Amino acid sequence: IERVARESGRTLHLGLEPEPLCTLETTTEAVDFFHELQHDRPGDLRLREHLGLNYDCCHLAIEFESAPVALDRLLEDDDGRDHRQVGIVDAEGTAATHTGSECFDWAGGRTGPGYAVQGNILAGPEVVAAMERAFVEADPDQPLADLLLAALAAGDTAGGDRRGRQSAALLVVRDGAGYGGLDDLAVDLRVDDHPDPVVELERLLGLNDLYLTASTEQEKVTVTPELAAELERRVQALGARDLLAWVGTENYEMRVAADASWIDRRVLEILRASGEESL
Repeated sequence: IERVARESGRTLHLGLEPEPLCTLETTTEAVDFFHELQHDRPGDLRLREHLGLNYDCCHLAIEFESAPVALDRLLEDDDGRDHRQVGIVDAEGTAATHTGSECFDWAGGRTGPGYAVQGNILAGPEVVAAMERAFVEADPDQPLADLLLAALAAGDTAGGDRRGRQSAALLVVRDGAGYGGLDDLAVDLRVDDHPDPVVELERLLGLNDLYLTASTEQEKVTVTPELAAELERRVQALGARDLLAWVGTENYEMRVAADASWIDRRVLEILRASGEESL
């Protein structure tokens, strides 16, 4: 790595990631590995310059590590800990947060069962407190994405980033939660540059829910012969061959039965609204 970096003029860094069933599986094993390297090569600055740790908190959960213990191990020998901010929630719902003393004001975090919330360059501690309150007091039966969005909105209302508004993001991963169950991305949304990013993120989350999640039983409307005739009439007025052709064109496959035996309530409303002038 050192030779390639020198010859290419680029800064190269190799991040070792603890992975279940691999040589390094846990936080402790990773930290001990770096200790041994430093012991075997004292004063070798190349280790710090080119070698580091790529830490995946999901793997921490898989190994059933304790969040506070893992975070303490990571920070105890970290020369940059005063500049770091991190939050971790483990598989048991135990949370840990760290805000280094050199993080830009206001900076801090709060934890509770199943959550860790932290931020820096905020308007004040009331921002984090508002986010925590919104998350804790929300209906726990809501999708996690909605709970996180509520927390973001509450923090934004409480003052948010003291530099102003620009961006917001939301990432939720769950086994088989992606489109058609083909991946684990339940929600992966970003607003990079917008005057009101949290509101825009809420709009995108609504579209994500409509296009990339399956209808619940409560959202399904049985297609009777009378409704089937109406649906065919409406989609043909919009230029589609039949209902399923319209569904494929509009990407509503997750919201209409493959045999057209039911249709999502929202999709039905959209179809009726879009076809009124044509009829």
